[in-house]
Amino acid sequence: MSENKAKPTFSEDEFGKKLDRCVTDTLIKAAGGLALGTVFSLLFFKRRSWPAIMGTGFGIGVAYRTCERDLNSDI
Repeated sequence: MSENKAKPTFSEDEFGKKLDRCVTDTLIKAAGGLALGTVFSLLFFKRRSWPAIMGTGFGIGVAYRTCERDLNSDI
């Protein structure tokens, strides 16, 4: 009699590593968007705050899409 155990698609350690990469990626891309938005704000938009906020939002959005794709790749 052979035991038929279901093998998980990925272990908790791999999930933790992917989640760590997602958090790091989000922080880096949000900071990059903030920096780029701040530069554009200072140079072109008379020190308005919306370019910095918009750049941060774009960075977080790109990181979210990347994390979602990375976490769902093993399903």
